[in-house]
Amino acid sequence: MTSSTTAHTQLLHSLFEAALDVAQPNRCVPRHMPSPVAGRTIVIGAGKASAAMAQSFEQNWKGELSGLVVTRYGYAVPCEQINIVEAAHPIPDENGLNAAQAMLDLVSNLTDQDQVVVLISGGGSALLPLPYEDMTLKEKQDVNNALLRCGANIVEINTVRRHLSKIKGGRLAAACYPAKVTTLLISDVPGDDLSAIASGPTIADSTTCLDALAILDKYQIAINDRIREQLLKGTYESVKPNDERLALATTKLIATPQMALEAAAKRAQELGINSLILGDSIEGEAKEVAKVMAGIARQVRTFGQPIKPPCLLLSGGETTVTLSGNGVGGRNVEFLLALAIQLQGQSCISAIACDTDGVDGAADIAGAIITEHSLNDADKKGLDANAFLMNNDAHTFFEKIGQSVVTGPTMTNVNDFRAIFIDTLPT
Repeated sequence: MTSSTTAHTQLLHSLFEAALDVAQPNRCVPRHMPSPVAGRTIVIGAGKASAAMAQSFEQNWKGELSGLVVTRYGYAVPCEQINIVEAAHPIPDENGLNAAQAMLDLVSNLTDQDQVVVLISGGGSALLPLPYEDMTLKEKQDVNNALLRCGANIVEINTVRRHLSKIKGGRLAAACYPAKVTTLLISDVPGDDLSAIASGPTIADSTTCLDALAILDKYQIAINDRIREQLLKGTYESVKPNDERLALATTKLIATPQMALEAAAKRAQELGINSLILGDSIEGEAKEVAKVMAGIARQVRTFGQPIKPPCLLLSGGETTVTLSGNGVGGRNVEFLLALAIQLQGQSCISAIACDTDGVDGAADIAGAIITEHSLNDADKKGLDANAFLMNNDAHTFFEKIGQSVVTGPTMTNVNDFRAIFIDTLPT
């Protein structure tokens, strides 16, 4: 590895760290805490960042608290007054189901003197599986697994989840009525769609049971006749806008993908490097998005447009992977491997793509880094990059060439972070 390659890798790691830092709960929760009320304050929540959010809230709250939050296995942090439960993600389990029911029980029979603070971050939807009585957890798991594998985007996935749940789609906030409800959100969805973040347990939902059914049919996901009939009848309908039970509910976005990208751009600026933020909500099949990003990078390299090297192309959002091979997927590593293939032969271009929660797809690996030497390194090891890409096995590819990025639990989740660094060519 050359000294310039090492410098590029250090730069990309530094940008990712800046993106994670700005979205840490201990930085963004204290600025948005509600005022005490005459009655009880109950804290509930779900998501990969929810335990860290609860800890920050508790440390900055003056007065009594009680509550319950559910987070992914390995993401718990200690709290004294708020109960922390761990459950499975992305395929839900019994722990999540029990936690969701306990949450509803906790907020029942409140008065207008009480308040509920809801701490929500990405991953919350899978962590709150509470199907209707005529649906088993196994059926819910099967639908969830099929949605994750078929290439559906997060908005489509969560539209279905909202309509197969007793707690999502505004139902949690409705259960808190007449108490005041304040939701603090760390966004992990393109465009910061409030109803899509953890399937919007405290957010009114304008989609319908028929919308959910159309998505299931679009991707040919099998459901039994009983569930289909209930969707057709509208039995599972979510809470709609203007519902009086949400009149006292307020929502605050406390960390977003755009904030993370701006933090990375600021870090780059401090290092004397200009950045171009291409968008915080870029979606599409990971391999196709890589082709577009590679085209922009080549335009920068060849013509200095729309920005001159040395420079960074920053982007966020959530691409998708339609699993057809035997690999575990991972949208960031699939994007990055496709990008490396598209940019083969281009000098002085490096890139990072990571999920800010530290988990890319089904692997406990945040993502990876590529340099201009990545594919040559793979060739020397007898690795066929195209074969790994076709098999949806990019995680194995990057592990074998030693370019995976492993963070462990990051305690936040502001979607995917991508940075392409285009350096000046040596003279």
